[in-house]
Amino acid sequence: MNFLAARMNSIDASGIRKIFALAAKMKDPINLSIGQPDYDVDQLCKDEACRQIQAGFNAYTQTWGIDELRDAAAEYYDRKFGAPLKNVMITSGVSGGLFLALMATVNPGDEVICADPYFVMYKHLVNLLGGKAVTVSTFPDFKFTAERLESAITPRTKAVIINTPANPTGVTLNAAELDSLAAVAKKHNLLVISDEIYESLQYDEAPASMVGRYENVLCLNGFSKNMAMTGWRLGYAAGPEQVIQAMNTLQQYTFVCAPSFAQKAAVLALKADMTAKVDAYRRKRDLVYNGLKDVFSCVKPGGAFYIYPRTPDGDGDGFVKKAIENNVLIIPGSVFSDNPSCFRISFAAPDETIRRGCEVLKSLVK
Repeated sequence: MNFLAARMNSIDASGIRKIFALAAKMKDPINLSIGQPDYDVDQLCKDEACRQIQAGFNAYTQTWGIDELRDAAAEYYDRKFGAPLKNVMITSGVSGGLFLALMATVNPGDEVICADPYFVMYKHLVNLLGGKAVTVSTFPDFKFTAERLESAITPRTKAVIINTPANPTGVTLNAAELDSLAAVAKKHNLLVISDEIYESLQYDEAPASMVGRYENVLCLNGFSKNMAMTGWRLGYAAGPEQVIQAMNTLQQYTFVCAPSFAQKAAVLALKADMTAKVDAYRRKRDLVYNGLKDVFSCVKPGGAFYIYPRTPDGDGDGFVKKAIENNVLIIPGSVFSDNPSCFRISFAAPDETIRRGCEVLKSLVK
């Protein structure tokens, strides 16, 4: 007997996690695949987490999280963007928040728009819930423009997912571009799910947020990509009261609450100075871009820690296979896109690893 639900036929194992598993089996690979910082959690946060554990703060919290962290998240956005978050709840990472958001809002047949290339979870979670993920090509500049969004809207469109800085391209949207997208969303009364997990890692233009530009914005953010807390599974969501209340109800029956001691430590993380980390990653961005641009077609990333080069022959999967055979781990573009011509590099790695990886990748181009 097949015990699996039919919905499982709509998804496959994550291509990113397949490479992650492969890396664990290889001897000293040049690993440019995984999207997590190469620095550790700040010592102040680690000390606070340990202090809370020793003090006995290990039980459940309220489902929506501790008030101290909810208030700190709202104040962080007010301080940085002049737009305080409203109706904040704490989630088990941004991925947990995204799952709750889509489960709370997507009915069978509803259409949810996202840019192509897209973060791997967007399309698959929408489809898993019986919705229809509508991907909008942003090749070759990877900009999710108001015109591109408008072209994809139908009477069945319920929501749009916006991700800036973007995974896998590192492309950012500035304030004017977000205003234009917000205007289209408002015109069609769409829910905007704004994935802002990389907002702290921007290198050129002033950071911008969707918060405050339109009333129906659901903001998702967290601590994995800026504070290296990938294993802590901690994030937050804020937006329309009706949606947040539904997400909170769902969390009662799924994740229950985010880790208690981690919530306490994250209050300090929201006060951390990211300047040195941003400067270091801007330099890494320049290192990888300058190392590849003469051989590969590359859009210079403005944020996050990814670059998304196009292979000269347009065969991203074939190129990644050759790279792995030469001990370099990268992610094929087919994981993120209906156009398999590219591959993703994470430059969240030591400088020497980046240099070695670039040299090997260039040597594979005939």
